[in-house]
Amino acid sequence: MGHPPDSPSAPAPAGTTAIPGLIPDLVAGTPWPRWALIASALAAGILLVSCLLCAACCCCRRHRKTPRDKEAVGLGSARGTTTTHLVQPDVDGLESSPGGAQQWGRLQLSLEYDFGSQEIRVGLRQAADLRPGGTVDPYARVSVSTQAGHRHETKVHRGTLCPVFDETCCFHIPQAELPGATLKVQLFNFNRFSGHEPLGELHLPLGTVDLQHVLEHWYPLGPPAATEPEQVGELCFSLRYVPSSGRLTVVVLEARGLRPGLAEPYVKVQLMLNQRKWKKRKTAIKKGTAAPYFNEAFTFLVPFSQVQNVDLVLAVWDRGLPLRTEPVGKVHLGARASGQPLQHWADMLAHARRPVAQWHPLRPAREVDRMLALQPRFRLRLPLPHS
Repeated sequence: MGHPPDSPSAPAPAGTTAIPGLIPDLVAGTPWPRWALIASALAAGILLVSCLLCAACCCCRRHRKTPRDKEAVGLGSARGTTTTHLVQPDVDGLESSPGGAQQWGRLQLSLEYDFGSQEIRVGLRQAADLRPGGTVDPYARVSVSTQAGHRHETKVHRGTLCPVFDETCCFHIPQAELPGATLKVQLFNFNRFSGHEPLGELHLPLGTVDLQHVLEHWYPLGPPAATEPEQVGELCFSLRYVPSSGRLTVVVLEARGLRPGLAEPYVKVQLMLNQRKWKKRKTAIKKGTAAPYFNEAFTFLVPFSQVQNVDLVLAVWDRGLPLRTEPVGKVHLGARASGQPLQHWADMLAHARRPVAQWHPLRPAREVDRMLALQPRFRLRLPLPHS
């Protein structure tokens, strides 16, 4: 008798596995829809790829850190042998070595001597490579050893280590005094309310320079002098100008660094127009102090059309010395001024109606008077705008 044919729907015996139909059976037996299964598979694949990428990045970083660590160790070992030379060099090394010259910067000058008038023309062109580590507000001060009290200051250049001055000044030096004269150029960092920081100096003996021709060279700057020449004091005051009403307000605030021997210091404020004395005021007297505090305001009526023809002079006097014929020192401001006073005057005009305060070093009275070249006084009556 023959066996009956196997039924295709008969279940497989227990303990056996139908391998060819495993995945379709699992999919068919899962209660989730097909799109959910596909999304789960994609998420699992993305997670696996992300893990592999993270592992690769960690390996790359580990390999990159090794050379940097070795380099840092090498620099640390070498730093101990070079700190003294690079960070804090000796003054002698700065003046003789090229690295020292770059530490203080360079200055471009032009020199021309007129044998007829016996004047030397000093042209301050530009400076470069001033103090590294941030910008400064530099200006230059020029003087000659044979002319005490006569100096020229450039205007302040904001936020630069390479200022372009392009200013010329003249000094009268007889030809017989040229071999013993020395040209001195000082560079300072301007600060409105504190002492100005020295940036470098140039001392050029004129006897070593061939003045038969016009010379223009770059000179290395040296370190600033340890001690500055004795000052006659400083004066702090504010300026305010209102163009519409023509009101110029000068507030004399205080002085400092005056000679201790002064008995009764006070400040005289003078206004000149077209090189002639015009108006004047003075503060109260402060007895027995080298740092008097005034805080007194004075208002002058100056038409806007004449503001460029006005010179403002503040002078510190001492009433306790009746035989004294000249003030302790003066400050000259206006369009004909130079250096810090000119900068202060320009700031006042640029910020109309706002007071601008600043400290100024007092200069010898004869030097200021020589630059003013005042004419005989006469009475002025100018039309002023209505307030």
